[in-house]
Amino acid sequence: MSELPVSAPMQNPVEEEKKRFLRFELSKRIEHLMMLTSFTILAITGLPQKFADAQLSIGFFRLFGGIEVVRVIHRSSSVVLMLVTIYHIMALAYRTWVKRVSWTMLPSFEDFKDLYQDVMAYLGARKEKALYGRYSYAEKMEYLAVVWGTVIMAITGFMMWNPIGTARFLPGQIIPAAKAAHGGEAILAVLAIVLWHFYHVHLRHFNRSMFTGYLTREEMEDEHPAELEYLESGHARRGPDPQVLQRRRRIFFPVASVFTALMLAGLVAFVSFEQTSIKTIPQGETAPIFVTRVPQPSPTLPPTPTAAVFQGEAWTGGFDNLFRNRCGTCHGQTSVGGLSLATYQQALQGGTDGPAIVPGSPGESLLITVQQAGGHPGQLTAAEIEQVIAWIEAGAPE
Repeated sequence: MSELPVSAPMQNPVEEEKKRFLRFELSKRIEHLMMLTSFTILAITGLPQKFADAQLSIGFFRLFGGIEVVRVIHRSSSVVLMLVTIYHIMALAYRTWVKRVSWTMLPSFEDFKDLYQDVMAYLGARKEKALYGRYSYAEKMEYLAVVWGTVIMAITGFMMWNPIGTARFLPGQIIPAAKAAHGGEAILAVLAIVLWHFYHVHLRHFNRSMFTGYLTREEMEDEHPAELEYLESGHARRGPDPQVLQRRRRIFFPVASVFTALMLAGLVAFVSFEQTSIKTIPQGETAPIFVTRVPQPSPTLPPTPTAAVFQGEAWTGGFDNLFRNRCGTCHGQTSVGGLSLATYQQALQGGTDGPAIVPGSPGESLLITVQQAGGHPGQLTAAEIEQVIAWIEAGAPE
């Protein structure tokens, strides 16, 4: 009896459904974990500072030992987030230039077609939704939102972290504006994660690929059918030739090392740009304290003379000392508002709002206008203001 031909073994449907596809390498999963951790800490420590008067925030500050401790934790987490950002930039450059992997996270015309097809499906004018590739338009928009939010938070965070340094180059009004933008972007980011990301990734279906690295074939059919078809068709792009890859690496790594060093130096400057908000406050006077050991009869003290009115006829030896003592904290080396009263020429030059001293015209001198309004941090006495007016009327001699 002749032997029957043996047919090819059929693929088990269950095994086929369990087939896994690598979606995220280990380095991407670690990067995501670091970003997740730093973002969570930033949100937990940042929102109580925005709503510092709330009872819940006050209790939170007490739990951590005060708002200063919370600020240290917040700023430390921001440094971690910026380190992750630097790594992401260099890793992205390696994949796109050395390995020549297509940057599939960039929006394309296909995304607008997918959006239109999804809207038609939601309205009942189409039976099926769009067939997504490696990333859907929603995932791309979420990625770009992270990029945009990181840039905004870094810029405004620097302004709030270094207010005096910021005021040297920009108007002082930019600091409260940065605070408003920082807090608003924080609320927007937290709401986007809780309402959008959590729903699509964890509630609608639990996508474990960012933790395990893989998606099953069933999950690929549901979420990324176009990519599944591309992978199973055998058209998956092969890596570059090893020799070509080695040549590109020899060029990439030195250049990347220089850029990484520059970005790390910028991060160090970001953190240490300003040691404290005000560094020009003069040191207080110290004097030895004498206490008599033997009780002595109290001597008859002469009447205390009244304080002498400031007298000055010129800048040198007169008004330079007055402005240094009263105005030097803000308008010395710091030059708040662009105004410095450290030298005669700088005083005449004025600041961003105009000339502080106009010889012969007290009415056009902003120094007189501000001082006469009262309530200034370096407020002069009425007698001193009169002396400055008389000096300006005399031509403000040097």
